[in-house]
Amino acid sequence: MDKMDKDVDLVVLGAGPAGVNAAITANRHGLKVVLVDQNHAAGGQVFRPMPETFTPSGGSAAPGEGDELRQRLARSQVRVYFNHTVWNVSTDLRVDAVGPDGPVHWRCRALVVASGTTERVVPFPGWTLPNVMGLAAATILLKSQKMLPGADTLVAGCGPLLTAVAAGIVDGGGRVAALVDAAPRSAWLKASPAMVSRPDLMWQGVKWLAQIKTAGIPIFSAHAIEKVEAVDGRLRATLAPVDSDRRIGGGERHAVHADAVVVGNGLVPGTDVTRLLRAEHTFNRKLGGWVAVTDEYCRTSVPGLYAAGDGCGISGAAAAIHHGELAGLAVAHDLGSLDEHSFEREAAAVQRRLSKARRFGQAMGALMALPSRQVETIAPDTVVCRCEDVTRAEIDAAVAGGARDMNQLKAWTRCGMGPCQGRSCGDVAAELAALKAGCGRSEVGFFTGRAPLRPVSLEQLTGDYDYADIPLPKAAPL
Repeated sequence: MDKMDKDVDLVVLGAGPAGVNAAITANRHGLKVVLVDQNHAAGGQVFRPMPETFTPSGGSAAPGEGDELRQRLARSQVRVYFNHTVWNVSTDLRVDAVGPDGPVHWRCRALVVASGTTERVVPFPGWTLPNVMGLAAATILLKSQKMLPGADTLVAGCGPLLTAVAAGIVDGGGRVAALVDAAPRSAWLKASPAMVSRPDLMWQGVKWLAQIKTAGIPIFSAHAIEKVEAVDGRLRATLAPVDSDRRIGGGERHAVHADAVVVGNGLVPGTDVTRLLRAEHTFNRKLGGWVAVTDEYCRTSVPGLYAAGDGCGISGAAAAIHHGELAGLAVAHDLGSLDEHSFEREAAAVQRRLSKARRFGQAMGALMALPSRQVETIAPDTVVCRCEDVTRAEIDAAVAGGARDMNQLKAWTRCGMGPCQGRSCGDVAAELAALKAGCGRSEVGFFTGRAPLRPVSLEQLTGDYDYADIPLPKAAPL
């Protein structure tokens, strides 16, 4: 049966850097806080830990930033629910989830959404083949499972995750067949002034690049994957030059053979919950796409609803730490646990740290931003929505037939109706719809948020409930 924790001031969704810091900060100021995450431990994607049963090669690893985050959480009084999937949030701030012991729900006075991001992949023929995966998936394998994507891997896409994954593969004893960066070298030079604001992260990037060069990995700048084919039990990727809008154009092609292909074209803010609750959103290409509109203290247009971290715009883990802390302070103030003077003093200090961290993170986010014309060269028969096998040609046909927004497109093609609810395809499908309609992204909108937010089975929701538990009314008198 469904269990409820009645005594809750704040529920935080997402145990990444933003969510953990929001929860700890609000709890430190006297609020009763619940933190919920689908994973087995805190850290999010960037600080994802290995499973407890794993032992690092060479003995115990030195504690890192993620370990410190988890230790601070353990020392707090925050009530943590890992391995719990949130499937619905209602307008009265009731949060429904399912976990190992069945359904559970909370009613809270405030809700912080720190749901992070979803990886974007611009489709190409062959991106649905086995052993073709996202850069984020490769990161999970390397970080938390200590597994290589393949013995011989092609790494492609854009942004800082390219070098991180390539260096991780080399560290793990694998071979990188090639590194393919859609951005030209000039784009990295343009971002260099912002990188100087975080010399530690800049130095880490330099070390990754040095590893790549030392390993003799071929680097193709201003190139992208045109197609991937399965040939003799391996993958053959065709690389092509791209223009300033990252559209595949003419020029020499290069064939690269590999066991695995990992590709990622940036990140999309996670707005499932804020869309479900009908908060105001705005489209900002440099921040990753649609983001929830917030004030300077993370408050959305919905009373009691706050948003923090990359779900408010791609700014990176360092910024998410401070953004989460700011959200926690705002909740504590708004619920009466932090006086005005203390709030203004603490918030001002956090905002200064946030501003500095954002400079670097948003520069990296701009490198991953999707140019509006990049989708022009997607082939008509390429699958865009993997869940429902919807192709670019079907999207174009629906728009030509009169579909003018994303929800019409969804109804006419089933694009976005699969288990991922459009998280994987929505951004690219919207670009294609806007391109075909000859309008901007804001005009085609986004998929309306709907429950369930994540796939859950009826068995998970009902638990041990059976027909014998159904209360039967007394028979009416004759």
